[in-house]
Amino acid sequence: MERKDFIKLSSLGFLGLYSCGISNLNMSKKTLAIQLYTVRDSISKDLEKTFEKLAELGFTEFEIYGYNGKFFGKTAKEFKQILSDNGLKVISSHHQTGITNKENGTLLQNWDQTLDDLNYIDSKYAVCSYLPEVERTHENYKKLPEILENAGKISKQNGIQLAYHNHDFEFLKMDEQRSYYDFILESTSSDLVKMELDLYWISKAGLDPLTYFEKYPKRFPLWHVKDMKYVTKDFTEIGNGTIDFKRIFEAKEKAGLKHWFLEQDSSDKDIFESIKISKKYIFEHDFFIK
Repeated sequence: MERKDFIKLSSLGFLGLYSCGISNLNMSKKTLAIQLYTVRDSISKDLEKTFEKLAELGFTEFEIYGYNGKFFGKTAKEFKQILSDNGLKVISSHHQTGITNKENGTLLQNWDQTLDDLNYIDSKYAVCSYLPEVERTHENYKKLPEILENAGKISKQNGIQLAYHNHDFEFLKMDEQRSYYDFILESTSSDLVKMELDLYWISKAGLDPLTYFEKYPKRFPLWHVKDMKYVTKDFTEIGNGTIDFKRIFEAKEKAGLKHWFLEQDSSDKDIFESIKISKKYIFEHDFFIK
């Protein structure tokens, strides 16, 4: 048995079945994915050990962050080998606009090379992840759709889908009729610019994801799934907070959901303990894409 198969089977508790000859089980329904920002402290200490721990927990698909010409300090070739060695797959990668951050790996800086490297590691999505506070001006928001459209067009030509990830600040009012988030949705092509909806941040802003699914169907192929504490509104494990995930997941077809990622920005526990708690809730409620 190859290492990657061993990790996958052991993480799901199927080694006993494997030894009995049942090795062709279809695990695709139980694929778990995580945004690696969740374990950034662990990654900073030991990238490969972190990947092994996630694989042992059953998380075999990743959304990555921090590309700046390299992946966590690794070349595309080195990084792809690490993924292969652990039976892991990158679905999506986070990037900033490049308006103020002039590093490689942003939408406005050396985007063609970024897409080449994402293709090399077989990533399907590139996501504009975050607007630093200095970029959250009315003038920059007005420019943002054009930046996204241009990057989305180049991405599409290279076989990668661009998306935009929200926080809560995009839901501030742009004018009397709409928020900045609505402006981005209305001013970009639904084909070139999809949305990665962060269920925590839209909920913290006091808005209903289903309202957006109805208004912009099939526009939300990616989600961040994380929960919010009752009083403090801090991050917490899935199922330990206020968000009604059952209701939201029942609308996944209207949203156009293709992939979702567990994310927890911070925790009052060891982060891997938090991940285990969320995983248990995910399995109990069968939040998988059929």
